[in-house]
Amino acid sequence: MTTENKADKANATLFALTAGTFSIGTTEFAPMGLLPIIADGVDVSIPAAGTLVTAYAIGVMLSGPVITLLLSQISKRAALLALMSIFILGNLISALAPDYLWLMVGRVITSLCQGGFFGFGAVVATQSVVKEKQASAVATMFMGASIANIGGVPLASWLGQQYGWRTVFIGTALLGVLAMLALFKALPRGEKGYKPDMLSELKSLMHREMLTAVSLTVLFASAFFALYTYVAPLLQEVTGASGGFITGMLLLIGLSLTAGNWIGGRLADWSLDGATAIGKALLCISLLLAPLFLTSHTGAALTLSVWAVAAFIIVPPLQLRAMHATAEAPSLGSALNMSAFNFGNAIGAMVGGGALQLGFGYSAIPVAGGLIAAAGLLLLWIARRTRTTTAAA
Repeated sequence: MTTENKADKANATLFALTAGTFSIGTTEFAPMGLLPIIADGVDVSIPAAGTLVTAYAIGVMLSGPVITLLLSQISKRAALLALMSIFILGNLISALAPDYLWLMVGRVITSLCQGGFFGFGAVVATQSVVKEKQASAVATMFMGASIANIGGVPLASWLGQQYGWRTVFIGTALLGVLAMLALFKALPRGEKGYKPDMLSELKSLMHREMLTAVSLTVLFASAFFALYTYVAPLLQEVTGASGGFITGMLLLIGLSLTAGNWIGGRLADWSLDGATAIGKALLCISLLLAPLFLTSHTGAALTLSVWAVAAFIIVPPLQLRAMHATAEAPSLGSALNMSAFNFGNAIGAMVGGGALQLGFGYSAIPVAGGLIAAAGLLLLWIARRTRTTTAAA
C-alpha cells in the first residue's frame, strides 16, 4: 500500500470515528436545552426531566469499563458497529417513548454506547497513524464531540422548539445510522478480538500511572463543569447578558472548545506532561480571574474563550495518558477515562450548585473551579516529580 493510500485510509477511519463522536455528543448535550419542552411532553417537572441528564451521565460512568471488557472478545470493528447499534436503538426508544419511564429507559440504553465507543475508537484512531501523530489522531476523533456543541446541539434545540422534542431523537438516530455506515465502510476488516484476562486487565487499572491519569481527568472535568453547568445563569446574573448574547456565547464556547482540542492534540504530540500543564495552568488562571472580567460583555467573551480553549487543550493528552498507563488494555483504560470525565461532570455540577446554596453567589463558582484546577496542577507536579525520582533511583 502506498503512503498516499495509507493516508487516505487513515483519514477515512478518523472521519468515521469523528462522525460517531459527533452523534454521541449531540445526543448527550441536546436535552439540556430542551428540558422545559421534554418535561411538558411527558408531564413531569423540570427537575424530574433533569434527571434524564443525570441518568445518562451515570450510565456512561458505570457502563464504560464493563461494556469494553465484554466486547473485547470481538474485533474493534465489530465492537464499534455494535455500540453504534445500541446508540440507534436507544434514540429510537427515546423518540417513541409514551411516558417518562420509557424515555428514561431510552436515555440509559443510549448511554451504554459512549464509554466503549470512545474507548475502542481512541485505540483504532492511534493505530491508524504513525506514533508521532497519535495524539493528533485522538484529538481529531474527540473533535466530533466539540463540533456537536457548535452545530449539533443548537440545531437540535431549534428542531425541538419548532417540531417537538421527539424529532430531536429521531434526528440523532439518523445521525447514528450515517455514522454506522461510515464505520462499516472505513474500518479495517480481519482483526480478531481476544478473550480478556479480566483479573490482569483490572489489575492494570490500579497502576500508579493509571490512578494518576484518572485523578487528573476527574479534577479537570470537575473544574470545567463547575462553571459550564451554570454558564447561562451566570452570564445573566453577573454580566447582565440578554438571551441573544448568551446564545452567542454558547456558540463562541463551542468554537473555543474545538480550537482547544486541535491545539491540545498538537501539543500532546510534543509532550503529554507539557500539554497537560499548559492547559491546566490556563484553566486555573482563567477561572480564578473570571469574577474580575465577567462584569462586562467584552470581558466575559475573552475570559470564557480562554477558559474553553484551555479546557479542551487538556483532553487529548489525558486520554492518551490513560491509554499509555494501561498498555495491556488500552481500550479499557480509555473507557475508564471517559467514566472519570463523567464522574468529574457530576462533581463539578455539585460544586457549582453548592456554592449557590451556601449563598456565595454566581461569582464564586469560577473561583471554586479554579481551586480544583489548581489541585490538578499540584497533582501533575507531584506525579512528574515522583516519576523523575523513581527513574533516577
